[in-house]
Amino acid sequence: MGKILYLECNSGISGDMTVGALLDLGADKEVLTRALDSLGVDGYHLHFGRTRKCGLDAYDFNVHLEEEVHEHDNSHDNGHGHVHSHDHSHGHDHGHIHRGLSDIYAIIDRLDSNGRVKKMAKRMFEIVAEAESKAHGIPVEEVHFHEVGAIDSIVDIISAAVCVDNLGLHEIVVSPLAEGSGSVRCRHGVIPVPVPATVNIASAYGLKLKLTENEGEMVTPTGAAIAAALRTREGLPASCRILKTGIGAGKKDFKQANVLRAMILEETEESGEQMWVLEANIDDCSGEALGFAMESLLEAGAADVWDTPVYMKKNRPAYMLALICREEDVSRMEDILFLQTTTIGVRRYPVTRTILSREKKKIGTDFGEAEVKVCAHKDRVFFYPEFESVRRLCMQNGLDYQTVYCKIREEAEKSWKKR
Repeated sequence: MGKILYLECNSGISGDMTVGALLDLGADKEVLTRALDSLGVDGYHLHFGRTRKCGLDAYDFNVHLEEEVHEHDNSHDNGHGHVHSHDHSHGHDHGHIHRGLSDIYAIIDRLDSNGRVKKMAKRMFEIVAEAESKAHGIPVEEVHFHEVGAIDSIVDIISAAVCVDNLGLHEIVVSPLAEGSGSVRCRHGVIPVPVPATVNIASAYGLKLKLTENEGEMVTPTGAAIAAALRTREGLPASCRILKTGIGAGKKDFKQANVLRAMILEETEESGEQMWVLEANIDDCSGEALGFAMESLLEAGAADVWDTPVYMKKNRPAYMLALICREEDVSRMEDILFLQTTTIGVRRYPVTRTILSREKKKIGTDFGEAEVKVCAHKDRVFFYPEFESVRRLCMQNGLDYQTVYCKIREEAEKSWKKR
């Protein structure tokens, strides 16, 4: 089964936290430093080390600027108790800090790596540029990055792309992003948390934010852009096995461990098929409307739909309209329930079902051709004539249902034995 990268963002996400978690997962540090050296960007050195967060051992990745005050877009203050080494990346470009998107792309194009890495890195910066243009009310081509465009964040984004590619992972799931509250200071002044760029990214790309009581920024624009660019699927599979875990350290200390946990998972097979049941109790809807809703749900792909008589509050007789469907159809089924009935709420829960293998066959009989569903269970085979075929042959031949049904089934069994 395929491998999945899962980013568990219970303390938010930033560029350096992501890179630290990926390096802890096993991404090759030498591959990363060689790639960064090829950029021709100078004025910084890399810190690779270990630290502890609430007693948890975590990988600490940092980009230290050599000629300027370090204004990292992830305002997580440094932790304590580092055991570290320093690696230096040197180049030839001392250029300005305020860079446009075309300047960033030119740097990425110098990268000695494959097309996937460059595409990922450019996509991350494009996402940030879109968010900043909306926040400041200017066209994307007029956006000039400040903190996000500084050397440290260029390194963070490119490093994240290099590490993901080095790990050989293509399926990526991102959890809801825990975010703090209050405000932070930037070059423009004091702005609220979540900062506008982060809000714009979360809104545009469907990232779920989980607000916490922690003071300060937990999700940076860089982190949000990485999450948006890397995510390939909405949720985890119903069953999976953890192959490896990596932990990247944040720079602030919260009441919970300020870390980003990354896991490599392997999807495993379950004995049954994962489905969802949706239910709605309805006491003010006509029988005609309920019948039409059932038809609409079946036409939209529901595996089955049924009504159950129930009593609701005030002893009102009512119906529970229920259906079973696949996960990808849940939203569409809810839309139909709200549109075609008077319900104001829908319950849903996952179920696992075991189904027999099946195929449809056309069988010739003395009464005419009929369709039969052939199902198998272990060493047994079952034959079920389709109702519409039975009904049609009954009407054409003036016969009763049981006679036609038994004749079709008998012919199906004979036909199967001759195979």
